[in-house]
Amino acid sequence: MTSGKKYIGPSVKNVPDEWKIAPLGECIMGSGKYGINESASEYDPQKPRYLRITDIDDYGNLKQEGKKSVESEQYSKYLLELGDIVFARTGNTVGKTYLHEIDNGELVYAGYLIKYKPDANTLRPKYLKLYTDTAYYRNWINTISQRSGQPGVNSNEYRKMPILLPPLEEQDIILGIITFWDEAISKTEKLIQAKKRYKKGLMQRLLSGKVRFPEFEGEDWAEVRLGEVFDRVTEKNESDTVKNVLTISAQDGLVSQTDYYNKSVASKDLSNYIVIRQGDFAYNKSYSEGYPLGAIKRLDDYEKGVLSPLYICFRLTSDNVDSDFIAHFFEYGGLDHGIYKIAREGARNHGLLNVSVKDFFEIDITLPQYEEQKKIASILNKAMKEIELLEVQLEKYQQQKKGLMQQLLTGKVRVKHIDTGTN
Repeated sequence: MTSGKKYIGPSVKNVPDEWKIAPLGECIMGSGKYGINESASEYDPQKPRYLRITDIDDYGNLKQEGKKSVESEQYSKYLLELGDIVFARTGNTVGKTYLHEIDNGELVYAGYLIKYKPDANTLRPKYLKLYTDTAYYRNWINTISQRSGQPGVNSNEYRKMPILLPPLEEQDIILGIITFWDEAISKTEKLIQAKKRYKKGLMQRLLSGKVRFPEFEGEDWAEVRLGEVFDRVTEKNESDTVKNVLTISAQDGLVSQTDYYNKSVASKDLSNYIVIRQGDFAYNKSYSEGYPLGAIKRLDDYEKGVLSPLYICFRLTSDNVDSDFIAHFFEYGGLDHGIYKIAREGARNHGLLNVSVKDFFEIDITLPQYEEQKKIASILNKAMKEIELLEVQLEKYQQQKKGLMQQLLTGKVRVKHIDTGTN
């Protein structure tokens, strides 16, 4: 580790003598350019994809779901090139960045993004992207963006952003080290996606009855009404004692708003909210990605919580239905056909499907015998556990990378070369 004389910010006190502190504007070619102000259109693989803030995940990767195109005669002026990096300039995602790679195809960046082209003779594009993942960068964003009511950083402010800049050789060495973690992260992400596809295929075969276990061959599945095996939960939070306000996340299930949004977005008066307990289910009648007819989730992670009365909450009451099985059944979309039949076509209230409580509990479902339910649930639980373990491993890799970057990109830890093991 090398001590230096320079000082920058509250978290980086010693900067190596060989490094310099340079504003972004001195490390780019040209100046920052704002994106195109056009509405998104339906995705057409024959047209460029539209890059919006919402298309960039928390790690700066391009999301593959929710693709949109853009139709404009001016689009060619806003095509990203290899090594271009875009910065989100406003809103809660201000400071989010994406570094363009050719493998992601033609991208036209939107108006809430600002594009910069790093001068590779001074600042490697990938090094700049890594720098925007450090705590130092995030602290700078928080300080600059909060000077007015609406968070935001404009092009001139980004150009003044100070960067801890090592020599090019050291930038390349740092990038080489981080690449090892990137490869581990990428392999784990691909494995998670493969496991998810495998689980989805299992669900389609087992929950539809297309594939049966030999010991259950010949046993008929029984049709029951939802209301025969579930009771509606209507308990109000009248004493206002339950403060854990829940929301349905398509990916994470029933989660606390304070955990999901870092704050509660519910009204202060929770007395009209519905109290649900661990093991209860809730149906969100609004569309979300992957759930065109709404999502049904089980409360797993909390002892109890409260939900808006807009949700339909219900509790399993039958001893002939396995809770894990029915949770997989709902996740598979086993209720979609029934909901589609009772939802008024085109009728939505505040974005919610017009599904009445009475009609909801009249939906018919077809279920195997209890022992077959248990075996199906066991197989799917195992597949889900494998995914969860991989996701834990992925989080470890990401945190390790984050900690290493904080050391390497601030000069706290110095590296002279990478030992490749070759002569």
